[in-house]
Amino acid sequence: MKVTEGTLDKRMSAAEIVAQLSDGMTLGIGGWGPRRKPMALVREILRSDLKDLTIVAYGGADVGMLCAAGKVRKLVFAFVSLDAIPLEPWFRKAREAGQIEVLELDEGMFQWGLKAAAFGLPFLPTRVGLGTDLAELGGLKTVTSPYADGETLIAMPALNLDAALIHVNRSDWRGNVQLFGADTYYDEWFAKAATKAFVSCEELVDRIEDHYPDDAQAQTFERCFVTGVVEIPFGAHPSSMPPLYGWDSKAFKAYADAARDPGDWGAVSDRFVGADEAGYLKTFGGKEAVAALSLPIF
Repeated sequence: MKVTEGTLDKRMSAAEIVAQLSDGMTLGIGGWGPRRKPMALVREILRSDLKDLTIVAYGGADVGMLCAAGKVRKLVFAFVSLDAIPLEPWFRKAREAGQIEVLELDEGMFQWGLKAAAFGLPFLPTRVGLGTDLAELGGLKTVTSPYADGETLIAMPALNLDAALIHVNRSDWRGNVQLFGADTYYDEWFAKAATKAFVSCEELVDRIEDHYPDDAQAQTFERCFVTGVVEIPFGAHPSSMPPLYGWDSKAFKAYADAARDPGDWGAVSDRFVGADEAGYLKTFGGKEAVAALSLPIF
């Protein structure tokens, strides 16, 4: 990072972002399932020596690949899915083999944990999870309302993150971001729950407020929460990045097929990670092929 015109310039390379991470960190990964995942940054981690990570995510292939590569010590998750492939296959292998510690949460509990961290609170009370095994299995505690109702609630602990990785549609060099599409549900909470948040973007521009004032509503979190930003077009592939491109069903199918027994990640990682992003995209038809991926219709 450097100072430009008296303002902090947050531009970094993917390698510089990963160099900010260290073994044993708690790392939040934005997006959810096969949608708007910061996959280029995940691939950069897979090319590194990082290990012993606690991953916090609404998981997709990001979680599966990191588990397959032996990077994950513990996983905190609400689901790990590729949607059309309901259970992420490499995550499934790691969990069934007992290779990772897990804290499984309901989607609402997970969001409440991120919000507690964002608000600087030790926990937030919630009804979500009452009457289920999730609270007991996760060792979660309850609190009693101090008001007349005396209601018993789950005390969802804060999911404090050392760092978060997020992929956005547009950013400027100061870390002002814009996210488009209908599925930007949780990214702001990952950014706000983290000590440092690193953003990859489809498009890096000069000053968002000067050149894109009509898109001001797409700035879902403030630049003060952004530590570094890197431009990586098509950096969400094989997940989707609305409204630019959909997820790559053929790539996901090949990825899932590779997990079938014996499912040796070392034998297929070059295909799904590559030596660099240019080589990775070439494997799947290049930028033109990714740009042509149609958005899923629900």
